Amino acid sequence: MINTSSSLVQIGNLQKSFPAPDGARHRVVDVAEFSLAAGAQLAMAGESGSGKTTFLNLIAGILKPDAGVIRFNDSVISEFSEPQRDRFRAQNIGYIFQTFNLLQGYTCLENVLLGMSFGHGADPVFAENLLQRVGLGDRLHHRPAQLSTGQQQRVAVARALANRPKLVLADEPTGNLDRKNSRAALALIREACRETGAALLLVSHDAEVLGQFADTQDFSKINQAAVAEAVA
Repeated sequence: MINTSSSLVQIGNLQKSFPAPDGARHRVVDVAEFSLAAGAQLAMAGESGSGKTTFLNLIAGILKPDAGVIRFNDSVISEFSEPQRDRFRAQNIGYIFQTFNLLQGYTCLENVLLGMSFGHGADPVFAENLLQRVGLGDRLHHRPAQLSTGQQQRVAVARALANRPKLVLADEPTGNLDRKNSRAALALIREACRETGAALLLVSHDAEVLGQFADTQDFSKINQAAVAEAVA
């Protein structure tokens, strides 16, 4: 049974499969139980292709599970329609993608404001404050192509925090950064989550990144799809 007493996210019997080239269904995620407490910071280890990104996308509501329950506080988001999941994500979840997913035709400020418009509404003052906090106060009107990789990551962090989410998901957020920028980005993400009280679930296969978290889990230990593939 899942303990829901202090959990922000509770998952039970979660499954997701995708069609294989031969027409069969390939199960990528099979998680019997998982929970994340409000305000917690958890790093999850796993190699590329182990289903970590699919797991995050299920929690975010980007994907709908084939079976199982995803509960976010009192909301069972696994039962929501796609438009309902989109609205819920915009209002409650910040997502930091490995590839940043910034809109190239928009400035730093516009990228953050656009993210806010899908949630509680655009707030230019708060958006500017966020960008100043991540060290981009002098880059508000620069487009992504005019920024370094590390600066683009900072825009992605500001955008993920723009709607004051209860949960931040980070998918290999330092994967495109050098060691110096990786450490800085990770420190920024963790500090920002602590300041806002947001829970953080970060997935990575980088041992240095994982070593900076007191609480880590091995995704392959909870993902029965990976266990079954290893046994086979």
